[in-house]
Amino acid sequence: MGHLIGKDIYRKVGSKIDNLNTRAPWNDSLGNIVKELYSEEEANLLVQMPYSLSTADRIAKVTNYELKKALGILENMANKGLVIDLYHNHQYHYMPSPVMIGIFEFTMMRTDHHGIKHRAELFNEYLSNSDEYYRANFNKNHKVSIARALPHSGTVAPEDNVEILSYEKAEAIVASHDKFAIGTCACRHEKLHANQKKCDTPLETCSSFGYAADYLIRHGLGREVSREEMSANLERCKDLGLVFTADNVQRNVSFICCCCSCCCNLLQGINKYGYPNTVVTSTFIATVDNNKCTGCGKCAKECPINAITMIKEGPNPLAEINKEICLGCGVCSLKCPNDSLKLKKRQQQVIHPETIFERIILSSLERNSLQNLIFDNPQSITHKVMRGFIGGFLGLPPVKKTLMSNLFRSRFLSLLAAGTGLQGNKFLTKL
Repeated sequence: MGHLIGKDIYRKVGSKIDNLNTRAPWNDSLGNIVKELYSEEEANLLVQMPYSLSTADRIAKVTNYELKKALGILENMANKGLVIDLYHNHQYHYMPSPVMIGIFEFTMMRTDHHGIKHRAELFNEYLSNSDEYYRANFNKNHKVSIARALPHSGTVAPEDNVEILSYEKAEAIVASHDKFAIGTCACRHEKLHANQKKCDTPLETCSSFGYAADYLIRHGLGREVSREEMSANLERCKDLGLVFTADNVQRNVSFICCCCSCCCNLLQGINKYGYPNTVVTSTFIATVDNNKCTGCGKCAKECPINAITMIKEGPNPLAEINKEICLGCGVCSLKCPNDSLKLKKRQQQVIHPETIFERIILSSLERNSLQNLIFDNPQSITHKVMRGFIGGFLGLPPVKKTLMSNLFRSRFLSLLAAGTGLQGNKFLTKL
């Protein structure tokens, strides 16, 4: 009987993770990951704890655990990256980690675990052997992702009417923080141990700021660095022609990933499986000056998502941009020897949520899991009923389309922020 209970509890962990702000479709690969990472004791607590950030006191009350025992399990899971802990008002608040950004990164950023190769192979099997994860999170109906492309400095065309906002400048993001951490790139580390790393790009490039840097430092996932070291790291990554994918928010940007096309799992979603929404574009798009283009093809070779092709026109081929998938990252401009490629402002609107609170709300709405954050107690019958009712309502395509529209989106987010404040968690709306 105990063996059957063990199998059942891990399936429930999978269901819990799948109902967070990013989906995690269940299959044998995810099952193997869950069994590898969670002890049965941790699994039992996780499936019973609230979906949203909660104090240890509340978690103990909801799960019927003795506080000291619950706190010990939570701290152990936080050290493993299975729950996220944030410090506010003299105490930690905990929530289950999603697959991304969460369990995958916080597992694969470790370099000292004896079983890291096995874990890399498990994640590689889940993320690289099928498109299930990408289909669930980044299909054509999804406009909000966890990451957005950040245009490299010096690649935007110098036009009088174009303003580069501070949240789209790596140097401005660094200047806005006072705590920094650099850690191992989870994707490259995974590909290295799965024998799929094709590049010589350094592992230690992952850049985090503010509360995210604090989390990584506390749990041994990154080393604290100075502002100068962080700026030097990003400059080095720019010189290497890596894509900057930043936290998809406008305020309190918590990370900048420095991505290569052969290893990055988000870029893999575009290159291997054809889901361009895995990374939200910048507000810019690459354009070609045909008078300067000599047809050398370096831009097409360096584009991280193969959005550039060389078209034969006249004596020389010319670069042509696929505007449907161009990220607006500026890597092509960095590599162009003739200054013929520059970024210009996009015509279509791009959704970059203002805060992480807004990003999680909008992401959850798109992925049909918002009701779990609103009625977050899995032990409450009332919450269970309301999750079913509200989930069905929010899942209706016309309702979702209306709430995501320019006309209603801001009002909807303000309403949820006010409700969160009334519950005593106003600090969450400021993240």
